[in-house]
Amino acid sequence: MRVLHFVIAIAVAVPPPAQAIPAFARRYKVSCRLCHDPVPKLTPFGEQFAANGFRFGPGEVPGDTLPTGDPLLTLLQDVPMAFRLDAYAQEFTGGRAVTDFQTPYALKLLSGAPISRTISYYLYAFLYERGEVGGVEDAFITVNDIGGAPVDLTVGQFQVSDPMFKRELRLEFEDYAIYRARMGDSPVDLTYDRGFVASADVLGFGVTGQVVNGNGRGAAQANRKFDSDFGKNFALHLTRDLTRGVRVGGFGYLGRTTADEIENQTTMLGLDATLEHGPLEVNLQYLHRNDDRPTFTFASQRTDVDGGLAELVVRPMRSRWHGFALYNLVTADAPILSVRLGELGPLRRYETLTGGVGYLVRRNFRLTGEATQDLMQGGTRWTLGFVSAF
Repeated sequence: MRVLHFVIAIAVAVPPPAQAIPAFARRYKVSCRLCHDPVPKLTPFGEQFAANGFRFGPGEVPGDTLPTGDPLLTLLQDVPMAFRLDAYAQEFTGGRAVTDFQTPYALKLLSGAPISRTISYYLYAFLYERGEVGGVEDAFITVNDIGGAPVDLTVGQFQVSDPMFKRELRLEFEDYAIYRARMGDSPVDLTYDRGFVASADVLGFGVTGQVVNGNGRGAAQANRKFDSDFGKNFALHLTRDLTRGVRVGGFGYLGRTTADEIENQTTMLGLDATLEHGPLEVNLQYLHRNDDRPTFTFASQRTDVDGGLAELVVRPMRSRWHGFALYNLVTADAPILSVRLGELGPLRRYETLTGGVGYLVRRNFRLTGEATQDLMQGGTRWTLGFVSAF
């Protein structure tokens, strides 16, 4: 009976399907499916569209610009804007069942467009995230084909993990835990940071290099500096398509952070892969991390973290239905692991298994349901809701 009440509550909470289309599809007058299938997961065309600076082709200038008479000025007739609205209801079992309405869970304002043949911008801000103003997350300028060479440069705020797998475009409510993992008091993880990214194709490899502050997207300090120390952190990702439907990659990260004049060095090494066959897609990630003083004490406290994810996405052709599954595992050799998931404190191990299905009511309105089993803490989280963009 409790489950029945939960399902009825979800049916009441879900509003009618959104009818509008997001900014890029609106500008080019095409279906959202060209870039997202299902929303928000990118298609190969969508990935190339983003790499081109949100253009159909390299160097393209949108046709909907104002005739200013100034060859150095490109102004779109309308500033492209879109919104994303997510809402959920959850039931937690394990001990006493608890039901939670998370409606809305998130409301994003998004904008992006070319501002010349080679320069473009993209940003989004959480107008509302988990009950409060979330602030700006992605916000960057991209310059394509610098000096006529096949090298792109992005400057701003972005996710360090994006060259591997994009957290913001996953189908699951459950997150990619290994990218959120932190050790002790170190601010280093693989989510948002500030800096620049250079990417190029070299001898058949996709090469992405990053230089970042290493302390996330928090507010500036009293001295108006964003970086909390003098050093910078470095990341490198190499990827290559071996055969059709098989992609492999390697990742490295090196950084130092300082607190109270004590330095902690963080190193990470990882492998990632994507295997695709027909309607099936498998994404695999492994990362090893080492910190030598993650609690910023004078005594050496070498700590190792190992973990990763395995994700299965099933997208039958000519079907509005899709399925997904996600296995998360993060382990540490000391109880100072944090995966920043709210109620969880310091851990040695985080392990979950998620399975779910989704249904496209409209191209830009997706119903989703999933169950996540916590294999360490016990208990199950049931999630039903919708993801929409308009």
